[in-house]
Parts: sequence; structure tokens; C-alpha cells
Amino acid sequence: MKAFVFPGQGAQFVGMGKDLYENSELARELFEKANDILGYRITDIMFEGTDEDLRQTKVTQPAVFLHSVISALCMGDKFQPEMTAGHSLGEFSALVAAGALSFEDGLKLVYARAMAMQKACEAAPSTMAAIIALADEKIEEICAQVTAEGDVCVAANFNCPGQVVISGSMEGIDKACEQMKAAGAKRALPLKVGGAFHSPLMNPAKVELEEAINATEFHTPKCPVYQNVDAKPYTDPAQIKANLVAQLTASVRWTQTVQNMIADGATEFTECGPGNVLQGLIKKIDKTANAHGIE
Repeated sequence: MKAFVFPGQGAQFVGMGKDLYENSELARELFEKANDILGYRITDIMFEGTDEDLRQTKVTQPAVFLHSVISALCMGDKFQPEMTAGHSLGEFSALVAAGALSFEDGLKLVYARAMAMQKACEAAPSTMAAIIALADEKIEEICAQVTAEGDVCVAANFNCPGQVVISGSMEGIDKACEQMKAAGAKRALPLKVGGAFHSPLMNPAKVELEEAINATEFHTPKCPVYQNVDAKPYTDPAQIKANLVAQLTASVRWTQTVQNMIADGATEFTECGPGNVLQGLIKKIDKTANAHGIE
């Protein structure tokens, strides 16, 4: 079975999508439609902006979404997903690709999500860190301990065995990183991100996003979409909406998602979007997995 997967924030790079724009009429049309919907030329930032411009949450999220969805749509008849999934923001790309959301509505929701998250980031200084080579259980135990002491700290992304990203307040992440290194983590690397994604600090954004999601029409997708909150496949629009709202403050269970897709018959994973991060994670989750990019 063919599985198509879509990356999240962090996969962006300057120049992303320029080749698509220059070589495909469909891509050009969709990028211009996006410029109109957003009310500014996001293509100028994507193609020729600076890393700093592109790293702003309100730009990054629609940029990664556009590159991912347009890449998939430009495949034409070769794009025949039997299951889809996306990492965090990538879940919106996966839903558009599976037909649960229109391109226009997907972009509007991604932009609403990005603006709400940016606002939440500015309201409470917060951050994330990658923990390398420490057991998931130990990471969750330390996070719970730090939170019990009054700081915010949660396991946000279960990316692959031996790689978990934690999220929380500046103090919480500092404390947790020290404790995790003492517990045997090979590395505890602070990440250059705008805030504590997939943590309780995103609650204000969740309220805004829920409103936008509830006002948007969702359809039954043409194939199951595996969602981040519990790594299970969904086709019911009401359940998909609820999971999308919950996703903002819940952990991204990527390891389990890939394991479940393989257990359900996935034989080939194609990553649509900038970079190749997901291909690397998939191969770390299952060494025998056939994972590649569109090319």
C-alpha cells in the first residue's frame, strides 16, 4: 500500500517551491491563488527571502503547507494515496491531499493556526529541545517531575526511537535538559523555535483554532488519515476535526504512526514537501521501510 507523508515546521528552506513555480502551470496557479488568499506574496519570501523571514511561524507554516500540497498535486496520476499522515503542521497537508479539506480551506486554517500560535508564543516566552538517546519512559518521567515542581515541561514529539522533542517554559526546559543529561541522554539540544508547540502553553491558540476549524467544511477523505494525537487512522470528518484541535497541545506520536501504518499494510512511503526529514525518521523507526521523496 502506498503511504504519503507530509513534513512540519522546520523543513523549510529559502528557494523552496521555486522550481515548481517555474516549471508547472498548475503550481503557478496554486501559488498565485495562495498569494491572493493570504493578502501578501508569500512566494517572494519562499523563493528569495531570508532564513529569518522564513522562520517566522506565520510564514513558515503556510510556506511548508504550500510546498507540500502543491508538490503532491503536481504528481498528477502518480499521486494515488492509500493512506496519508503528516507531522504536526503536516497533518493539514495530509488532510488536503486526502480530500478531507479543500486547498483554499486548508491554507486558511494553516494561516489561522500559525497566527494563533505566534500570538501564544509572544504571550509566554517558551521553547523546545531535542533529547537524543534516552528512553521515552525516562523522558516522560523527568518531564512530569519538572512540571510537578511548577514549571511547564512535556514530551511533545516522539519522532523515532532515541529522538524525542520536549516542550515548555524556558526554566522548565533548562531544568529538564540538565536532568536528562544526568540520566544518560547523549544530547539535550535546545531548538531554534518560536515557542513551546504541543504543550499546555498553546492553550490560548487552541481556542482560536477550534473556532476556525468548526467553521470550516470537512469531507470524508478518499483514504484513511493517520492523526498525530493517537497515531490511528480516521475517515470521519467530526472525529478528524476534534483530533486536529487536540493536536495543538498534545504530543505528536510519529513513531507509533509509522509503526501503525506499516502494521496496516504500508509498503512504500513517499514524502511530499521540503527536505527529507521524515524519510530519515521512517528508516530509523523501521530499517526495512521503503521511504523516499517525490523525485
